[in-house]
Amino acid sequence: MKESRINKYIALCGICSRREADDLIVAGRVMINGDKAELGSKVNEGDIVTLDGKEVKPEEKKVVAYYKPVGVTVTEADVHANITLSEAFHYPTRLTYAGRLDEESEGLLIMTNDGDLIHCMMGGSNNHEKEYIVEVDRDIDPMIFDRMRKGIYLFDLKVETKPCKVEPVDSKTFKITLTQGLNRQIRRMCFECGLDVIKLKRIRVCNIFLGDLKPSEYREIEGEELKELYDTVFKSPEN
Repeated sequence: MKESRINKYIALCGICSRREADDLIVAGRVMINGDKAELGSKVNEGDIVTLDGKEVKPEEKKVVAYYKPVGVTVTEADVHANITLSEAFHYPTRLTYAGRLDEESEGLLIMTNDGDLIHCMMGGSNNHEKEYIVEVDRDIDPMIFDRMRKGIYLFDLKVETKPCKVEPVDSKTFKITLTQGLNRQIRRMCFECGLDVIKLKRIRVCNIFLGDLKPSEYREIEGEELKELYDTVFKSPEN
C-alpha cells in the first residue's frame, strides 16, 4: 500500500467519504498504531488504523445499483427518519451511498465501499449526469421547459441552476438531466415555475441505468459497465 492520508485511507475502507472521515478524526475516534490521528496524518504499509477501537482495513471494491424506495432516508442514522438507508439496504459487504435522494424521491442510488468513488461522485463540481422522470400536479406550459433548460434562480438558495436537458413525456411528466446536485434541486426548480412534484424518480447516473430494478432490489455493477463508470467519474473537472 502506498502512503496515504488518513481520511483517504478511511474512505478506502468503505466507511464514509473523506469529508466525513475528517469529522471522525476531529472527534478523536481514529487511531494510528495506538496514537490519536490528526487531520493530515499519513498511513503507511503495516500501520494499524482503528475506528472506535476496531481495526479497519481497505476492502475489495464493490459497486452496486440500488432502487431506493420512497420513504427511505439516505443516511446511516437519523432518529427522526421512519426508515434509514442502513435499515433498508442489506448487502454482504458494508457499502455506503455515492450521492443522495431525498426521502420522497425514488430510484437509482449508487452504493459502494470505494471511498475515492464516493468522494468524486459527491463533489460539488463533478458535472456527471443524473437523469430523472418527474410528474407534476398540472399541465406544463412549454415555456417552463425553456426556463429550466437555461437555468432558474432559486431564491431560497440564492443560486442559479446550471443549464440542463429537459424533454417532455406527456402533459404532466418530463425527463430532466442535471449536472449538479443542489439540495432538492428539481423540487425547487418546479416550485419556482408554479409546479408541485407528485413523483420523482432517478433513472440514470452517468452510464448506470435503473433498468428493470424494482423498489428495494439491487444489482452489482461489473465489467465494461463498471469501467465506463470509473472512466466517466474520474475524468470530471474536479479530479
